[in-house]
Amino acid sequence: MSPDGMPPDWTMGGEGLTLARCRACGHVQYVRRPFCPSCGREDPDVDSASGRGTVYAVTVVSRAPSPDLQAHAPYGLALVDAEEGFRFMAHCPPEGIAIGDSVRTTFRAFGAGLVPFVVPESQP
Repeated sequence: MSPDGMPPDWTMGGEGLTLARCRACGHVQYVRRPFCPSCGREDPDVDSASGRGTVYAVTVVSRAPSPDLQAHAPYGLALVDAEEGFRFMAHCPPEGIAIGDSVRTTFRAFGAGLVPFVVPESQP
């Protein structure tokens, strides 16, 4: 939970990706804010996202940023363009994901948290 008692930006209590959509202008954002960065209106709608998208960029982390995460290295990170119109970062396999691939989002434990994890759309 975040300090304000809301679920993390990317989940609805671990049930999947979420997005905020402005009721006034329709702007879609991934990072939950109490206002629309496009028009300034407060209180956007929060909706579920499909979790499907296209890989925009991908990299492999060989040297984890902390000793407790080193056990996970090497691990992949991807920037994904969601079909709803926002870009998000997710973990991915260190091999088998390339720019332009269609992916779907699952969630996996990573360190002390739960993170978005993308796999190829064709993978069962």
